[in-house]
Amino acid sequence: MWVRPASGMQGAPRLPGDKSISHRYALLSALCPEVTAIENYSPSEDCRRTLDCISAVGARVSRDSGVQRVQGRPLGGLQAPLRELDCGNSGTTIRLLSGILAAQKFESVLTGDDSLRSRPMGRILVPLRKMGAAVTVADTECAPVRIEGRPLHAIEYVLPVASAQVKSCVLLAGLHARGLTEVVEPIPSRSHTERALPLFGVDVEIQDERIAVRGGQQPRSPGRVRVPSDPSAAAFFCVAACLISGSDVRIYGINYNAARVEWLRLLLQSGADIQVENQREEFGEPVADLRARHDPAFLESFPSKIGGKIIPSLIDEIPILAVLGSRLPAGLEIRDAAELRHKETDRIRTIAENLRALGVEVDELHDGLKIHPCRSFRGGRIESRKDHRIAMAFAIAGLLADSDVEVRDSECVAVSFPDFFVELERLSGTGE
Repeated sequence: MWVRPASGMQGAPRLPGDKSISHRYALLSALCPEVTAIENYSPSEDCRRTLDCISAVGARVSRDSGVQRVQGRPLGGLQAPLRELDCGNSGTTIRLLSGILAAQKFESVLTGDDSLRSRPMGRILVPLRKMGAAVTVADTECAPVRIEGRPLHAIEYVLPVASAQVKSCVLLAGLHARGLTEVVEPIPSRSHTERALPLFGVDVEIQDERIAVRGGQQPRSPGRVRVPSDPSAAAFFCVAACLISGSDVRIYGINYNAARVEWLRLLLQSGADIQVENQREEFGEPVADLRARHDPAFLESFPSKIGGKIIPSLIDEIPILAVLGSRLPAGLEIRDAAELRHKETDRIRTIAENLRALGVEVDELHDGLKIHPCRSFRGGRIESRKDHRIAMAFAIAGLLADSDVEVRDSECVAVSFPDFFVELERLSGTGE
């Protein structure tokens, strides 16, 4: 895909539903005997894999007039799949579904594409095995994940690293376990699971760093839920609007969960011309509208170093923040982000390679990057390594470049935002 330089961004992008929330609504719907209608379900490949997997274990899945419908089975009543469950590239699918399947009365195998099979599953193996689960993986602690369903018992588990996926896996397993399962997270992670469970009739105890669920509660369908727009998808258009002269972009109905908009907080605190409007709560999640306009003055105030406790809340947006960082007067140093090396690709290395391809000087660190300031990007070729967030971040860099930029393997954006390039061309006016 070739991206042409843009003279401005105008309009309102049609964003997909939030991936993280879509996964959770589908998985909880699979545990309800009633039908759940899910509006604005994410069209991403990852979320389609979740639907395929729950269908394979007995849920009835259909789509009607743009609304995703799921009729599940009672707690503990899923059915043995006829084949391996293919999670594609979705780490959320394989990790959260493992927590549910660990307590079923059958054996299952979860696998995925080459990228997913290279990503470590050890973080979920430890707590699941403490709960009595029979889970085995390859010697590398990667998928395929083989699960022999058996009764589980409750545990208290302190997360060694901030991870919403591990927390959610343990809580979903705890829903099927005997007793009160408690997760302690010293550093907060995304709170979508503990927000979604009460929506589906499950009591959740939350006190300070502790989240607990008592096993044996039968989830009940709320009838209808609506997924807010994905804030990670919004980040690309907001950053583009802030950096490209003549831009004025409106974004409607994004998830405004504090754990998902750390990137926005950084921009706002730096004085970026972004208005947060019409804040409200919908189906247990905070939602808001945004208006972002060009005003380069914020670059002087944006921090030159980010790291520490905020990184887990920024992990998906670091690729686009790295692009932004090259425009800062002092550049940008990113630390404490070693987890990026275990995403769809080694994002630290891939970001560094692609910034260099655009003429930016970058130091690759073991846990991050030191990005030196660069006044302009040159055109050239970007290797996405089939990583959707890399492809989208460097497409934004292409809008800012002196000449056209080719984003290789750009079709990988389907993992999270199938219409990304359609929307990018529409708002930037760079289409043919």
